Amino acid sequence: MADFEYDIIVVGAGHAGCEAASAAAHLGSRTLLITMDMNTIGQMSCNPAIGGIAKGQIVREIDALGGQMGIVTDLSAIQFRMLNKSKGAAMWSPRSQSDRKQFIRQWINSLTTTDNLHIWQDEVVQIVIDHQVVAGVVTRLGVTFRAHAVILTNGTFLSGLLHFGRTQIPGGRIAEKASVGITDQLVGLGFVSHRMKTGTPARLDKRSIDFAAMQEQQGDVTEEKFSYLPDVRRELKQMSCFITYTNPTTHDILRRGLPDSPLYNGQIQSIGPRYCPSIETKIVTFADKEQHQLFLEPEGVDSNEYYVNGFSSSMPWQIQLEALRSVRGLEHCVMYRPGYAIEYDYFDPTQLHETLETKLIRNLFFAGQINGTTGYEEAAGQGIVAGINAHQNIIGGKPFVLMRDESYIGVLIDDLTHKGVDEPYRMFTSRAEYRILLRQDNADERLTTRSYELGLADATRYNYYISKQEAKRILLDYLESTSCTNPVYRSLLEQNGYAASSAHGSLREMLCRPAINLRMIIDCTPDLKLVADSFGSRMDEIIDSVEIDVKYSGYIARERMAADKLHRLDAIKIPADFRYGELQSLSTEARQKLTKLQPKTIGDASRIPGVSPNDISVLLVLMGR
Repeated sequence: MADFEYDIIVVGAGHAGCEAASAAAHLGSRTLLITMDMNTIGQMSCNPAIGGIAKGQIVREIDALGGQMGIVTDLSAIQFRMLNKSKGAAMWSPRSQSDRKQFIRQWINSLTTTDNLHIWQDEVVQIVIDHQVVAGVVTRLGVTFRAHAVILTNGTFLSGLLHFGRTQIPGGRIAEKASVGITDQLVGLGFVSHRMKTGTPARLDKRSIDFAAMQEQQGDVTEEKFSYLPDVRRELKQMSCFITYTNPTTHDILRRGLPDSPLYNGQIQSIGPRYCPSIETKIVTFADKEQHQLFLEPEGVDSNEYYVNGFSSSMPWQIQLEALRSVRGLEHCVMYRPGYAIEYDYFDPTQLHETLETKLIRNLFFAGQINGTTGYEEAAGQGIVAGINAHQNIIGGKPFVLMRDESYIGVLIDDLTHKGVDEPYRMFTSRAEYRILLRQDNADERLTTRSYELGLADATRYNYYISKQEAKRILLDYLESTSCTNPVYRSLLEQNGYAASSAHGSLREMLCRPAINLRMIIDCTPDLKLVADSFGSRMDEIIDSVEIDVKYSGYIARERMAADKLHRLDAIKIPADFRYGELQSLSTEARQKLTKLQPKTIGDASRIPGVSPNDISVLLVLMGR
């Protein structure tokens, strides 16, 4: 029956699944999104926030590609902050607190109004495979859906097991059942699977918290946001977060609970996220510290629920509550639900191509935590790439691969597919070699044209991008063609610690001075101010972009040269049947890893841990270079 036949089926409606389904449907594929609960589509399982260091760049990249996470976040935002603003522009990272319920509502509205996209509430228990090619799925209700491609985005639900002290409950999230059957089937087909662990803190009743005893943290008073679309705005009431600290008494209570902690009594064997440790891990690893910072974050405008960021725990609920009540401002706190740890299955991501299609089964894709990552943003970035490539496979199009110098999403997927993971993978700016190229302000310049040519970014988004580029060109032309010898500019230099006699060259050269910014120049240049005002709500975005391009032009050019060298290595192909094991001139580790991962290019080989520059030189000689 046609109703049960689709081009693409997406399993799971978390952040990866929502982006994958949305992208595939917008590209024109008849798409089915299968979820166990339509009421939790886009659920923020842990922290009610999007973005942060490096993660914010990923969200802007998703938006530049025509994805939905940035839009959904802006429409549900209750606090926005640009992190690292005191550092260089390559480190600026947007972060937004979201109203958890509004975030879900916005995602549901986005998906249910998307053409070509259908939703089915059920659990997938089996993948249909026909001669090593995916052919569909079978659900718990016994329904068989046929499809040309399937994308698995199961999050923490694959054989999920929740830990509350010594109490263990099967589940993918609290009060939601685990998904069983798929892991066993895939392992039977030859896939390698392991276990990982993550966790979440308790949720507290706002009415029981003494906020006056804490430090208030307000959001930025700006119009900044994630989406490049100017008609997308933050409209919800903006709310504050609050900061408090644990103390020696808190730590003593937690140490008393360590024998019942699943992390320390042998109950949990899998590896948790290094960069988001539980509170019990903190007091053990950093035993010399007398306090740890906690953030009390609101769950929504109309909610009394608060998230205790920094207090993730799998200890017995009694210990959690007692420890929390020893914290300043939480002496009388009431708990809605305790924190817990969750173990779940993931698959070694080196079993994937860079398109996120599996190497063993044609047209089967993995995206999100199933690949060993952690974080909403990392999942969503994989989801949009998987959705695009599933569509491309079906229509016989070119693979859509993002390079390391092109996006943080490209760094993420390249790391996963070439290096694999031995702990939950989280994105950091330090993972990217070309951070100055991969800024949060220029994601549209890097990706929107590619997406428009693909058919995902629509004409409206593309035209907004073109108008921004034209506005930047007007500003840059003025700066380059106008001398700074005018007395008004001499005065500006003197006011900011420079000698008036140093006023020579163009306004662009003047802008390169550290103490001078573009707004200063605009404010004392009436003609330029009229031009800037004509940019309307996008004025700050355009001014910042021009200033960054000018001030960092030398660094940008240098990084571009380094990236071009990498591209030359990526252009050198390695034969598919190349026998590394016979090359004694390669190190033993290189032979083993190259044989296992079978890189397609010299560039791919150079990014594999354990493959040294000397090994690359040997391969270059053998490739005739």
